[in-house]
Amino acid sequence: MNEACHEMNQGEVLNAEHKEYPLFHGLLYGDRVSTAKFSKRLSCSIKHLPVRVSFSYEYDTLKAVEEGVSKDPTFFLNGKIFLEGLVQAEEITQAFEKLLANNN
Repeated sequence: MNEACHEMNQGEVLNAEHKEYPLFHGLLYGDRVSTAKFSKRLSCSIKHLPVRVSFSYEYDTLKAVEEGVSKDPTFFLNGKIFLEGLVQAEEITQAFEKLLANNN
């Protein structure tokens, strides 16, 4: 599935066809409803950026607490908390733009 603005599936890689883009691993903690909303916002927000994100979900509350999660949903990128709560699409885009700028 390559269209923007869709709920990401477990194991899906956003922008997978662009092997030249850096690959990040995203892990989304939270309940199924909030994580679905977040993943759809994420796909809309960063589809146009030169980045690939492999996607997975974790619904286990105990694991979330052990990882320091305090807001539902919480998005980890490469093993670190990246975004917390059901943030707006613009905030997601800005966070990834900043990440890409810092990686150059």
